[in-house]
Amino acid sequence: MGGQKSALLAESICDWWSHAGVDALVGERPAGWLLAPAANDPGSKARPLAPVETEPPPLPAALQRPAVEEAVPQKKGPVSFPDDWSGFQSFLAEHPDVPGSQWDNRRVLPVGAQRAPLMLLTAWPEIDDQREGALFSGAPGKLLDAALKAIGTVRTDCYFASLAVTRPPGGRCDARDRAELERLLAHHLALADPGKLLLIGGDIVQMAAGLALPDARGRLLDINHSGGRITAAAIAHPAMLLARPAHKAAAWDSLKLFNRGR
Repeated sequence: MGGQKSALLAESICDWWSHAGVDALVGERPAGWLLAPAANDPGSKARPLAPVETEPPPLPAALQRPAVEEAVPQKKGPVSFPDDWSGFQSFLAEHPDVPGSQWDNRRVLPVGAQRAPLMLLTAWPEIDDQREGALFSGAPGKLLDAALKAIGTVRTDCYFASLAVTRPPGGRCDARDRAELERLLAHHLALADPGKLLLIGGDIVQMAAGLALPDARGRLLDINHSGGRITAAAIAHPAMLLARPAHKAAAWDSLKLFNRGR
């Protein structure tokens, strides 16, 4: 009886394995019976694909903006100077590209008439001049007035100007700015056409005469410009004479040359 039950049990087990698809005890490939099917394995779910970026379709031609070419900045050439006196004075007062006008919003402009007997010229305004809006202001101006009186003239009979209408930082400018100022200098002198020229300060002496101030003092100078030549003398700026009174004697030696007519 027991043997019959064992035989039936063995037959039942064989039928189960047969229905499961097993027809041999040993196979060439592992069956993996304990592995869950991929569809039922939570860890085997397919990862979502990364979205593929695509360009939007182009707008209709009627809605598209016309292509605009980037403007190439044009390099400015040297500014042209007016050839008439009133136009030149307006140019110094108003034109945005006047050489030497870039260092301050306030311009210190020339005073006086064309063809004055004496032109007083300095390189640029002093700090006090820039603040006051007038050349040779304050104590330096009073000293200059005394010097003019000593040679028989007054401010109102003179034309006085600074080459640059604003003061550069520290009273110094670079080589490019200096070259433009020298170009302006020749034009300014030709239009002003004074009888004589008094150069005031070392910077303007260097630009106009090509000399250091110590080499220019005590002698008359011939200043060439586009319209001819002007007789000139050179002195230190009155502000410097106040700071260093020992230089007043050299300034007087230069001023006396105008009285001698040499």
